[in-house]
Amino acid sequence: MKNVSKYTRGYFMPPVRCMKWAEKEYITKAPIWCSVDLRDGNQSLIVPMSLEEKVEFFKYLVKIGFKEIEVGFPAASETEYEFCRKLIEEDLIPDDVTIQVLTQSREHIIRKTFEALKGAKHAVVHLYNSTSVAQREQVFKKSKQEIIDIAKFGANLLNECAKEYEGNFQFEYSPESFTGTEMEFALEICNEVIDIWKPTPDNKVIINLPVTVQLSMPHVYASQIEYMCDNLNRRDSVIVSLHPHNDRGCGVADSEMGLLAGADRIEGTLFGNGERTGNVDIITLALNMYSQGVDPELNFENIPEITEVYERLTRMHVYERQPYSGQLVFAAFSGSHQDAIAKGMKWREVEEREHWTVPYLPIDPKDIGREYEGDVIRINSQSGKGGIGYLLEQKYGFDLPPKMREDFGYAVKSVSDHLHKELMPEEIYDIFTKQYLNIQSKFKLIEAHYVQGNEMKATVTIEVDGEEKHIVGTGNGRLDAVSNAIKAYFGYDYTIVTYKEHALESGSKSKAVAYVGIAGPDGKTIWGAGMHTDIITSSVSALVSAINRM
Repeated sequence: MKNVSKYTRGYFMPPVRCMKWAEKEYITKAPIWCSVDLRDGNQSLIVPMSLEEKVEFFKYLVKIGFKEIEVGFPAASETEYEFCRKLIEEDLIPDDVTIQVLTQSREHIIRKTFEALKGAKHAVVHLYNSTSVAQREQVFKKSKQEIIDIAKFGANLLNECAKEYEGNFQFEYSPESFTGTEMEFALEICNEVIDIWKPTPDNKVIINLPVTVQLSMPHVYASQIEYMCDNLNRRDSVIVSLHPHNDRGCGVADSEMGLLAGADRIEGTLFGNGERTGNVDIITLALNMYSQGVDPELNFENIPEITEVYERLTRMHVYERQPYSGQLVFAAFSGSHQDAIAKGMKWREVEEREHWTVPYLPIDPKDIGREYEGDVIRINSQSGKGGIGYLLEQKYGFDLPPKMREDFGYAVKSVSDHLHKELMPEEIYDIFTKQYLNIQSKFKLIEAHYVQGNEMKATVTIEVDGEEKHIVGTGNGRLDAVSNAIKAYFGYDYTIVTYKEHALESGSKSKAVAYVGIAGPDGKTIWGAGMHTDIITSSVSALVSAINRM
């Protein structure tokens, strides 16, 4: 590509090697979660949420289990100020939930922020100023010391306001654009703020280290976080928080590696909605932990409902291939994938296993409110016999013989290919019933009577071209006797090669279904199915269906 030489690596490595995080295998416990859907998420919307929509979203975040929720930047707009006041004055914040608000290090903004929080039971006041080389040189045109002075001014004013205003406040500081800041300088400015706030293990402060813009691969961010965690003053009194954005598509990876490096807290959004390419997707991050047996301590057991609420309130769309959440992420169209999933599910029915190991499914879709039928096995022209047969069995109870599954699979794929569309379960059932079940096209079976002697004798009434005919045959059983009667009358040459039957439902009046495969002189097997409350009748109907399809 042209102009590649104009780009360079704009991040800074720690001055010492920081790689202890790389020796850890996985995250062992859930972080403190803070939803920023109502701030970062809202400010990224084409049409920001109304006051009523923000209240509904806040209540839903509480329902999911968030204990910390950033509700906005009260000094930035009247709507955000009113929202904060409404939550406090109408007692909409549960006692175990803490709201968070954002403020720049400017006196009138800080004071307006504390006015918005007046009477709050628990609130985090999040102070920030930008520290990166690019921001210092191009935006603020200030020296390092001048940038430190801005942070110290805000930190001192927060101490004063916390004494002046009614409420219970915790402090948070972000060196905004942390990823583009020299690590020694980021550490210096954070420690200056910590020394002003003087936190204790019983009264901790939050130091938030944001990926304001992704400038590096995730392992670099992890090393930066480890350096900060190792060198922050009063570390036992500091909650290290991460706020990753997703410019390079690494928001989840940054978060996971940052947690391995010692971070305690994550700020993110549902589905990753946020400015530019978004914030870290908390659902993906949490369910990644869940898939490895770690309780994320958030309730994502009904992803379809969460998606509906999110899409309605934000007017955004959850991408079909979004990890865990997308409509198609568990869907298998490929025949080999469907076959492996179907066999894996069958295996679990027979073999009791503590752990989930089904091929192609990292977690059980049912655990997050998804269904196997329609969510996992999806049918189009790329599908295989395993998936098609599995869907027909799970949805409608028909357990076709393996070779019949293959034949039916080709029939379904042919329809999908011709229509150039995905087929729904009811369409697949319709193909089965019209092409295989109780087929009476060339002749109809009216009734059959049996007499047991040395051999079974069957007297069969059929209808051919509108006329009833009575035909007779003998054999070693009822089905064989009927088959011989039909062969003798029509002169057909075939052999019954496969027979299978099973109950379709439980109970004394349940229907039974039978499958028959017959092979003609060319060796090709033709399949038929029959269904009736009487198993003998269903067996004969399956034979008649196969002959009529021959």
